[in-house]
Amino acid sequence: MTARARTIVTADPELDDLNSLLRLLLYTNEIDVQGLVYASSRFHWRGDGRGTEFFLPDREYSEPRTSWRWAADERFIHDAVEAYAEVYPNLRVHDERYPEPDAVRGVIRFGNVDFEGDMSSDTPGSTLIADTLLDDDPRPVHLQLWAGPATVARALRSIEERHSGTDAWPRVRAEVSRKAIITKFASQDATYDDYIRPVWPDIRVTEVATMAWGYLIRETILDADRPLLSAEWMRENVTSVGPIGALYRVWGDGRQMVPGDPTDYFHLSGRTADELRADGYQVWMPPQPAGEWISEGDTTNMLNLIVPGLRAHEHPSFGGWGGRAARTDVGRDTWATADARLFGATAEEAGDESSVTRWFADAQADFAARLRWSVTPEFSGANHHPRLDMADSLDRRVNPGETVTLAATASSDSSTDAVDLRWWIVDDAGTCAGAVLESVPAAGGAVEGLARVSIPADAESGTTVHVIAEARDRHPSHPLASWRRVILTVE
Repeated sequence: MTARARTIVTADPELDDLNSLLRLLLYTNEIDVQGLVYASSRFHWRGDGRGTEFFLPDREYSEPRTSWRWAADERFIHDAVEAYAEVYPNLRVHDERYPEPDAVRGVIRFGNVDFEGDMSSDTPGSTLIADTLLDDDPRPVHLQLWAGPATVARALRSIEERHSGTDAWPRVRAEVSRKAIITKFASQDATYDDYIRPVWPDIRVTEVATMAWGYLIRETILDADRPLLSAEWMRENVTSVGPIGALYRVWGDGRQMVPGDPTDYFHLSGRTADELRADGYQVWMPPQPAGEWISEGDTTNMLNLIVPGLRAHEHPSFGGWGGRAARTDVGRDTWATADARLFGATAEEAGDESSVTRWFADAQADFAARLRWSVTPEFSGANHHPRLDMADSLDRRVNPGETVTLAATASSDSSTDAVDLRWWIVDDAGTCAGAVLESVPAAGGAVEGLARVSIPADAESGTTVHVIAEARDRHPSHPLASWRRVILTVE
């Protein structure tokens, strides 16, 4: 089994960060979470507790403030982890790799949260990040920026301050640049542009901002998947399912992030946009019926990590649940979701976000199944992913004109659920045009399947073909799928 991806999450107390965190905790069996760090952003900062006023001249709320949208006793990360602790005994029944609650509690830190973009001093959160980037573990560290980059920027600056001017600095800088992999939902403060990008240009950075998964998901979601946003689906599969589901935020649930927050009207239901404005709210998206999906905007940071079989975390161009990214001209190793629909884009510029939305139903089904694990104390009482084994290596060298045979075996966790095995080529991820796949269909019970991939005779050396094997069960209530990606590289 390949090593699990290491990751550190930095998050602010936006309700969508809470929802994303609850999802992430159900995938701590698949990833190695090394840090859960409170961070600030242009939308949330704590203040220094000394009455210092911070002025935001470019905002509609431009008067000086001593804190902004940050509760005095904010502990949303702690609360989510305590919900995880409650259900841990059940989760461990379904996968023994789930970490002990104390291990998860032990990586919670407060980062640079006093003001937007403040990276003036080290914090427990920035120190954790710096120490992880400097440790002896050679695995990359996926730094997820659900909030502003300031805490990560401070970590990198402390490394620079500690080592610049020494003989070791070129080596340290190169090694940190190799290990750090940043994904960010926009920048949310100025420290990326002002410090990270110019001083650390060799760090890989992927922009994952999309409407898919966020507040404006209804702009891009596939019509067939709209029922997955409904109050009925959310109640049946999420909010009524144990302590983790109970914390999950939906429209009209009566919970406000901070009392008096003029931008947070999501706790209300049954009021029109005009009525909300009359009550003093800044209405920037249409209110929805009570119980419906609100947002998990930052989930696109994690999605390509939590499905190891798709290998999307290995490179931004591979694509997976979080979408496929393309190179940008912002920096040396910068990427962005290829089909993102950006705010303010014209109709001609707007992407359809299909590389993300195509996986939404699978991600929701998987989330619902894992929530069911959290309340089910017997393994046999819930569905689990089909087992999918490949006969050969997932990385193979091939010759032009060769026909390659791939073999896979799939089986269900249950004697009653049939499993279907299928194959396809991910055209957008590979660079070898014209490869042809022929699969031998099979279904039911333990399934053995073959795929024959014909490489064009004129295929150029170094080009690749990405082939996916998918095993999907037919469980009546919580069907699940597993994937394996095979990469064929032309000699």
